[in-house]
Amino acid sequence: MSLTRRLLLAASLATGLTSFVATASAQVKELRLDFATYNPVSLVLKDKGFLEKELAKDGISVRWVQSLGSNKALEFLNAGSIDFGSTAGAASLIGKINGNPIKSIYVYSRPEWTALVTRKDTGISKVEDLKGKRVAVTRGTDPHIFLVRALQDAKLTEKDVKLVLLQHPDGRTALERGDVDAWAGLDPLMAAAELESGAALFHRNAAANTWGILNVREAFAKENPELVSKVLKAYEEARQHALANPAELKKTLAAYTKLPENVIERQLERTELTHSSIGQPQVDTIVAAGLALQQAGVIPADKDVKAAVDELVDRRFATASR
Repeated sequence: MSLTRRLLLAASLATGLTSFVATASAQVKELRLDFATYNPVSLVLKDKGFLEKELAKDGISVRWVQSLGSNKALEFLNAGSIDFGSTAGAASLIGKINGNPIKSIYVYSRPEWTALVTRKDTGISKVEDLKGKRVAVTRGTDPHIFLVRALQDAKLTEKDVKLVLLQHPDGRTALERGDVDAWAGLDPLMAAAELESGAALFHRNAAANTWGILNVREAFAKENPELVSKVLKAYEEARQHALANPAELKKTLAAYTKLPENVIERQLERTELTHSSIGQPQVDTIVAAGLALQQAGVIPADKDVKAAVDELVDRRFATASR
């Protein structure tokens, strides 16, 4: 083949690839995001319609899907039923290691959203007291990861307790009914149990709570980087609105959770919304959680945790804020 023909073929292939990418982006008619009560910014974004307004000129509609926990958001992302999903940072890492094709692109909160919870009549006051006890937990979420790390620090493992696998709302119900002895809680349900039924948060460690992270399907980000940027622009607008209007944020959370405002206030006391970009502090926290989970046997011993986090986090879409 002559040089001229090779150059023409290369040009044709490049043109075809560009056309394919443009067509893939043009074919997006509906953008799918999750909303979650553990992600207050998502509720503001949904209510205010910032994203719908941003995408209207492109003829793209928005569909909202509720996630009840990081595990559900990861399931939806893996199945391709949503394009963007809310999780905890450590949950995103486990998902990535298990083959979920996602990228972490944004911070929606710095929460202390999980603790170990019990009733006042159980006699449980420290992690060591959980040996042989029934503990409700949602596998694959930050509360589950928090429990694993707490047990590890107490020289225990999951085998030393009786795990009862339930979604977060059912975990709270099981604790209050006496079906379990403890619960790896999640706000705002944890705050509700604390204030409404006198549940005790017997083990807290704010540093072991990983950041609230927004993830995108890797294929979607690769094919539609401009749309990812538009989503984060709208997310930033919602986050700034939440910070500027705390009373409105409380009412929004109360409306979605059907919980009283004093419960929402307790949740927000433990939720910081002043960060957005994934930087070194977020990476360090996720790595620390991953290494702890590796020591506990949750992550394979031969897995390079730091490399997995580097593969997970995509800083191309970093926002202008901190």
